[in-house]
Amino acid sequence: MSGVSASGSAIHRLILIRHGETEWSKVGKHTGASDIGLTELGEQQATSLREPLGELLLTDPLVLSSPRRRAMHTAELAGLTITRTGEEFAEWDYGTYEGLTTPEIRESDPSWTVWSEGGPGGESPQQMSDRMDRVIDELLDSLLIRSVVVIGHGHFSRSLLARWIDAPVKWGAHFAMLPASLAVLGFNGETRQIQSLGITGYRSADYVDAGRPAHVRTAT
Repeated sequence: MSGVSASGSAIHRLILIRHGETEWSKVGKHTGASDIGLTELGEQQATSLREPLGELLLTDPLVLSSPRRRAMHTAELAGLTITRTGEEFAEWDYGTYEGLTTPEIRESDPSWTVWSEGGPGGESPQQMSDRMDRVIDELLDSLLIRSVVVIGHGHFSRSLLARWIDAPVKWGAHFAMLPASLAVLGFNGETRQIQSLGITGYRSADYVDAGRPAHVRTAT
């Protein structure tokens, strides 16, 4: 539900959604451009977003999505009608590390993190930061008119969260986006805020307690 700032201007919210579980995400494979579909559990997770989205009482939001089918299918199952898709909402380009898990990457690159080194042959942290800044500029223009929903990916959402509060993109490491979870971001015309994080329509403990190691639970 949109509010009104002290100056009398409308306050609209930005809703970030990560897609549901895929076969690659559940085993920790870095999934950028690869077009991997949702698992059965991922479909259930995506469908469960209908309840928390309904509680937000959004009126005619602008709905933007990554063009990957895992994101678009999540939007469909969540009851959202996509206004536009765009590569700017796609996942981090992992380059030659596409499809690899963190332990596999660290066999040859022991200190690697996406936040410090990015994807060789893909996007560097600076390139990702610059892309997030361009996305935010576009979103701020839209937020002057209406609320916005963006359906994307794990590292994409975490990077955007960091830049939303003017922090270095590497601060994205300190945020978590579970499969089919949403974050609520606000902007009052002066300050960008993170209002809520980690909202799901399912018990997050059901996912975390599924016996998956930590590096899998936090993978993209």
